[in-house]
Amino acid sequence: MSNKTFTDKEINLLSKNQYVKSVSSKGITYTDEFKRIFISENEKGKLAREIFEEYGFDIDVIGMKRVKSASNRWRTAFKENGELGLRDTRSINSGRNVERELTLEEKNTRLEAEINLLRAENELLKKIRFLRREDEELVISPSQKYTLIRSIIEKFRLKHMVTYLCKIAGVSRSGFYNYFSIKSQERRKQQDKKDEILKENILKAYRFKRYKKGARQIKTTLAGQFKIVYNLKRIRRIMKKYGIVCPIRKANPYRRMMKATKEHRVVPNRLNRQFKQGVPGKALLTDITYLKYGKSQKAYLSTILDSSTNEIMAYHISDRLTMELATDTLRKLKKNRNYRKVKGALIHSDQGTHYTHPDFQKLVKKLGLIQSMSRRGNCWDNAPQESFFGHFKDEASIKSCQNLDELNKEIKHYMKYYNHYRYQWKLKQMTPVQYRNHLLKTA
Repeated sequence: MSNKTFTDKEINLLSKNQYVKSVSSKGITYTDEFKRIFISENEKGKLAREIFEEYGFDIDVIGMKRVKSASNRWRTAFKENGELGLRDTRSINSGRNVERELTLEEKNTRLEAEINLLRAENELLKKIRFLRREDEELVISPSQKYTLIRSIIEKFRLKHMVTYLCKIAGVSRSGFYNYFSIKSQERRKQQDKKDEILKENILKAYRFKRYKKGARQIKTTLAGQFKIVYNLKRIRRIMKKYGIVCPIRKANPYRRMMKATKEHRVVPNRLNRQFKQGVPGKALLTDITYLKYGKSQKAYLSTILDSSTNEIMAYHISDRLTMELATDTLRKLKKNRNYRKVKGALIHSDQGTHYTHPDFQKLVKKLGLIQSMSRRGNCWDNAPQESFFGHFKDEASIKSCQNLDELNKEIKHYMKYYNHYRYQWKLKQMTPVQYRNHLLKTA
C-alpha cells in the first residue's frame, strides 16, 4: 500500500474519472468495470502503467506503487476466483456494528495524540536526515514507528490509543505488541551482540592495508587473510546496519531504478544509420557528454543535432546529471524558431536511462516525433552526434573556464560559431545553416 496521500485538488481530479468509485486522501476505490478492463488488457500484453494512462489516470498523481499493488491484487483475485474475485463485496459482507459516536473529549484526545505523533516523526526525520543522500526519500522504518508510538503513549499518559496511533502511523497493532514482547526484545539483544562481533571482523577486513573495500572484497579478504567465512548477504546486512560504506565504485542508482520499476523501455533502431535524409528536421540525433573545466569541476551537455545539416538545433547545460537534462533539451527544440516539424521525423539516441525513461518518451510523443535507439554498445549508430562532441571538445576553450557561467558563455559562443561560421567539407563546403537553407531552396 502506498503512503502517498492525495491533496484536495488531486481528490477532485480523480473523482471526475468514470472508473473511480470513491476516493479519499489515503486511497482510491476503482469500479468493478475498470478491474475487468484491466485484466482483459493486461492479458493482451499491455503494461499496468499503459492501461491506467489510457483510461484517464495520471500516474504522477496516483503513483506507481499504488498502480503495482492494485494490479497485483486484481491479478491474484482473478486467478483464484475469476470475475467474482474482482467484485467489491465489502459493503455486503461487512458484519460489524456501526461504531458509536465519539464524545467531544475523546475526539480532542485523539487529535492531540495524532499531533504529538506527527511532531515526534518530524523530530526523528531531522535526526536521520544526514544519514541519507539529499535526493533520497526519507523513510521511517516500522520499528522506529513502534518506538515513537510507545514514547507518545508513555509521555502523555494515553490509554486505549494503541489501535488509533498504529492506524495513523500505518503499522499493524499486532506488530506493535509483538515488537515489545519480552521474547522479541531478548531476541534482538542477542542478535545485536552477534552483530557487534561480525562488525568488528568486517571492519578488520575493511581497513586491511589501508585501502577501502566493498562487500565482495571484504568477503575474500576475510577468507584469505583472517580465515573467516561469511555469507555475502550477511556482510552487506552488517555494512548497512552500521553505515559501513565503500567510497568508490558505487552502484549506478539509475540502473538499479530501471530494474526495480521496469518502466524504462528500449525502442528499435528505426534510423538504421540513414543520417543524410536530404530534408532538414527529418532525422534528429541526441546525446549527453560530460565536460571537465576549471579546478576538477564537471558539467554535462545535452544536444540535439539535425543529421541532414549537422546543425545544433537545441542544447542544455547542467552541473547535475538529472532527468531534466534530456527533457529540457527537448523543450528548447520546440522553442527554436528554425525548427520545422516534418512528417515522419525521428529522434535517435543511445539506450541511456534518460532516453528509456517514460517522461522523456512521453514528451517525444507530445512533440510528434518517432523515437529510435542505437543498438546496445554501438556508438556508430549515432556517429554524427559523437563526431560533433569530438570536434567541440577539441576546438572550444572549456578547460580555461573557472565557473559554470563562464562555461555557459563559451558554449553559447561556440554553438553560434559552429552553426553559422564553421564550414564543413561534406556539406558542399557550407556552414550548417547555409546548407539547411540550400536544402529548403532545392526541395
